Amino acid sequence: MSAAYAPEPSSLLLGNCTVLDARVVEGMTPIADAGVWVHGDRIAAVGPYADVAAQARAASPLTEVDLDGAHLTPGLVNMHTHFSLSLPGSGGDNVKGMGPHDLAYYMADGARRTLHCGVTTVRCVAEKDHADFALRRAIAAGRTPGPRIYTAGRALVCTGGHGHESSDTIECDGPVGFRRGVRSQIKAGADLIKVMISGGIAGEHEGIHTPQLFADELAAVLETAHAWGRKVTAHAGPAEVIGTAVELGLDCVEHGYRLTPQVAARMAERGTALVPTLLVTRCKEFFDELGVPEWMQCRSLGAGPRHLESFAMAIAAGVEVLLGSDMPPFWHFEGTNASVRELEYMAERIGPARAIHAGTLGPIRWLGAESDLGTVQVGKLADLIAMDDDPLADTSAFRKVRWVMKGGHVARDDRAAGGAR
Repeated sequence: MSAAYAPEPSSLLLGNCTVLDARVVEGMTPIADAGVWVHGDRIAAVGPYADVAAQARAASPLTEVDLDGAHLTPGLVNMHTHFSLSLPGSGGDNVKGMGPHDLAYYMADGARRTLHCGVTTVRCVAEKDHADFALRRAIAAGRTPGPRIYTAGRALVCTGGHGHESSDTIECDGPVGFRRGVRSQIKAGADLIKVMISGGIAGEHEGIHTPQLFADELAAVLETAHAWGRKVTAHAGPAEVIGTAVELGLDCVEHGYRLTPQVAARMAERGTALVPTLLVTRCKEFFDELGVPEWMQCRSLGAGPRHLESFAMAIAAGVEVLLGSDMPPFWHFEGTNASVRELEYMAERIGPARAIHAGTLGPIRWLGAESDLGTVQVGKLADLIAMDDDPLADTSAFRKVRWVMKGGHVARDDRAAGGAR
């Protein structure tokens, strides 16, 4: 289409709201009686309503949206997502048995539900058969609704290692094998690399403490990924394994079930982030729903107390902690969705302001996308969510997300009239 016939970008003026974002931890004061002008897919102005309205009305025809006194924040970011998750048990077996077409629809439905929960960006950390790349393309092209996807493709494991039973991993051995594994995921389009460096909860013939990569293999992963400009995150439980990985340059730890103060301090010094996934050791209701076997339930729930101790150690050491549920982001759990429940668990220990940071700007910075996302500022992509209650008072406010915008398009509006007004 030529520029002469290109459609005029949409222009929305959002009003009757209070604007806040993760900068509250740095002293930002929420903007009451705020206005946000969204032109096309980006924020064109934000500030006191009268000032923003005058600017927006002078510039172009626009639609005015009354948010009915809502609190407006950036969309949430879930950094540990599996749209094709298949745990041991009958529920997981159903997913494993899906053909490629069924799997594509299943994952697309999960992406839609995730966006409607107010999660506008996800980091996928092991998906089956590279279906995540097709899903990412479909969302970007507007063929199906969903969050922005950053993905690791298939996770790298040693032969017989954690998760080897599923097509969301690729088995590698030796430094050469792991270098090839990294390159294969980058070739497919991976934004980051995921590697399993210890056993975990879902592996029947391993323990959380089981080391699964030798130092030269992990060094090969890190060197290769970093040379290609990709960060590396690792599924890891025990402190000894994590400590070695941190010294080699690991960018992020998933779970971290058994940290020590010394390893947590080193993570903070080296800038290694932690996605604690607190839900995975306190989710019996979820396991029962999926028919997860008793051995896995016992291992998971039994790890819960030590898991919380590890999280406390990370917080005390100053480790950057980031929101990630491991459970599908949209899954209904304990009266809300998995993303919000994880955020609530985190907030119990770090407070609402830091939890908002861990669920928005912190992840965006790790992803290297802060020029476009993470705050409600001029020039940023308009990924915004609205809720009635104040999330700075209690992160349970996110349970009542009722309006979602991604890239300037309203994806959810619960008001009776529907749509913009």
